[in-house]
Amino acid sequence: MIKLKRIYEPPGEADGRRILVERLWPRGLSKERAAVGLWLKDVAPSPGLRRWFGHEPDRWPEFKARYRAELAAKEELVAELAQLAGEGTVTFLFAARDEKRNSAVVLKEYIEERLAAGGR
Repeated sequence: MIKLKRIYEPPGEADGRRILVERLWPRGLSKERAAVGLWLKDVAPSPGLRRWFGHEPDRWPEFKARYRAELAAKEELVAELAQLAGEGTVTFLFAARDEKRNSAVVLKEYIEERLAAGGR
């Protein structure tokens, strides 16, 4: 099972393995308070894509398509996340304020589709 959570929310027992899926460490947050078990910065969108998106809601559909294309080229990282999600609960941690339109949402969908298709 894959959950999503803003990294600024306190960790919980139900989180399982907490995985930060951001390229940059979140501002103003200590590593102790974040309680991150794994930081996969290279699975995050490229800096150029992140800057282009800029969390503009009207760019969301195109951002999703572009980020999915980037994920298709990151097979090793995607496989690692799929394996971890297949073994138990994982929580993808993100820093964005918009909880419905951010890269972790796209990543979760992408991994869940892979798992549903029988891939790890």
